[in-house]
Amino acid sequence: MALTLTKLLLFSFLVSSTVLTAKSKLLTSKREKLTRFLVYVHDQNAGSNATTVNVAQASTTNQSATSFGLVGIFDDALTMGPEMSSKNLGRLQGMVAFASRTEVAVLMSMNFVFTKGKYNGSSLTVVGRNLLFSKVREMPIVGGTGLFRLARGYVQTSTYLFDPNTGLLVLVYDFSVYHY
Repeated sequence: MALTLTKLLLFSFLVSSTVLTAKSKLLTSKREKLTRFLVYVHDQNAGSNATTVNVAQASTTNQSATSFGLVGIFDDALTMGPEMSSKNLGRLQGMVAFASRTEVAVLMSMNFVFTKGKYNGSSLTVVGRNLLFSKVREMPIVGGTGLFRLARGYVQTSTYLFDPNTGLLVLVYDFSVYHY
């Protein structure tokens, strides 16, 4: 039994080594390139069609000037232009956590999921700190899928429009992405 298990482990190692070698050759045969583009996000944080919902909060969040301890989930429209009627590119899905006791700053973990256009079937993952009242905020791109496999880089975001009466927030995201 032990001999058979040893042979099985050795065979498994040889197969996975071959697969890793083949994949790494495939990646090294491609050149890394820089892609820059803009997208717009439409976040509706009020009403029956809200795309952002609060899912948790600390017992002290309501007394906090910075919403410290509040956690939300979002599933927002991703478009080519600032108008909701512009070409739909996909969804921005993720989580936001108010993580500072002294500033209105959030920890964001989000996936830009492209379902249409030239990046259809691909995604970008951004995880980082967002200081909400800064004019321009920068966060790191930590990965991607599809055309953005092995992505790295940064994204800068700013508020394009905020309507406190309707709860509509339109953000612009300016990507600088290195990928293969």
